Amino acid sequence: MLPIHRPMVAVRHRASGAHRANVRREAHTLGNVEQLVECIPNFSEGRRSDVIDAIAAAVDGIPGVTLLDRTSDGDHDRSVLTFVGTPSAVIGAMRVVAAQAIARIDLRAQRGHHPRIGALDVVPFVPLGDTSMDVCIELARAFASWLADQYTLPVFLYARAASRPDRRVLSDIRRPGFEGLPAALAAADGAPDFGPRRAHPTAGATAVGARPFLIAWNIQLDTDDLGLARRIASLIRERDGGLPAVQALAIPLATLGCVQVSINLLDHERSPLWRVFERVRDLAAAAGTGIRDSELIGLAPLAAFLETADHIGVAELESREARVLAAAHWLAIRGATSDIALELRLDARRGETSLPTAAPLVD
Repeated sequence: MLPIHRPMVAVRHRASGAHRANVRREAHTLGNVEQLVECIPNFSEGRRSDVIDAIAAAVDGIPGVTLLDRTSDGDHDRSVLTFVGTPSAVIGAMRVVAAQAIARIDLRAQRGHHPRIGALDVVPFVPLGDTSMDVCIELARAFASWLADQYTLPVFLYARAASRPDRRVLSDIRRPGFEGLPAALAAADGAPDFGPRRAHPTAGATAVGARPFLIAWNIQLDTDDLGLARRIASLIRERDGGLPAVQALAIPLATLGCVQVSINLLDHERSPLWRVFERVRDLAAAAGTGIRDSELIGLAPLAAFLETADHIGVAELESREARVLAAAHWLAIRGATSDIALELRLDARRGETSLPTAAPLVD
C-alpha cells in the first residue's frame, strides 16, 4: 500500500544497548490507553479528488473516530486513510468507507501500477495502547463477514486474522490481481473466507486482516531506470535474502519522471529506517545515481524516528519533536513535520477529538 504522501494534516540498526533503552523510555508507546484501534484502509482510487474527498469526509464525521492522515497517488491510482478510534467506532467508519468505495470505484476502468484485487483493496486493523491483537482479529473477522454479506463480495482474511497459513502474507492473496480473480477463485483451494467464489463485477475482492504496526515508505531514485529499481528492491527484500522484515517492489512514476522503491517495513527494530535508507543509497550510488527523496505513507512509530536520531548523532537532550524532524530530514522525507510520528500526531489531536483520555498517549 504505497502511494505518494500528500498529508491532510500539515504539509505534508537497531539501536544497541543504552541507546535502545533510551529510545523505548522516551517513546513510551501508547501504554494505558484502552481499546484503541488503528485502521488503514487502502482503496483503488488516487486520481479523482471528489471520490477521495467524499470517503475521507465521511470517515471524519464518525463519532469516536479521528482521521489522522490521508495519502493519494495518481501513478499508483491508490489512496490510503489512517484513522483511530474505539473498536465499535472504527467498524462504523469502515462500513462508510466500504459503501463509498464500492459505489464509486469501478476496477474495470482503473489502471494503476500498484497491485490490487479490489476497489476496497486492503483493510488492516492494528491494536494500539493496551488493546490486544485478539480484539483486532475479532474486528477483522466480523467486518469481513459483514462486507461479504452486504455486497456479495469475496473476502480473504490475512496476517494474524488468516484462517490458513498460505494466506498470512498479503502479497500471496493479491498476486492474481483483479483481472486474475476469476481463475484464482475457481482453483481447488481458491474459496474465500467469506462471500462467493466469484469476483464482484466492479469491486473485485477485499483482503481484511489484523497485524502489528507496519511502516509504508517509498524511496524515489534520481533516475528513470526501472531495471535498477527492480534490482535494488530484490536486494533489500527479505524473501530474496535481503534485510529482515523488508518487503519491496519497484514502481515507475510517470508524473515525476523517476522510479520508486516501494517498501513495507514490518519490524523497524529488526531493520531500522536508517539501515534500509543507507542500503538503498549505497546500491543506488554503486549504479551511478542517488536518492531523490522519500515519503512516508501515513504515520510511523515515534521509536522508529528516535532510532534514526540516535544513529545520526542528534543529542538526546533535544526535544522529541526536534529529533523526529532531524531524523525525517536525514531520511529525505518530503514535506516532513514533527507530527509525522503516530504518538505525536495522536497527542496533538487528543484534545480536539473524542479519543480516550483516561491516560496520556505520550507522557
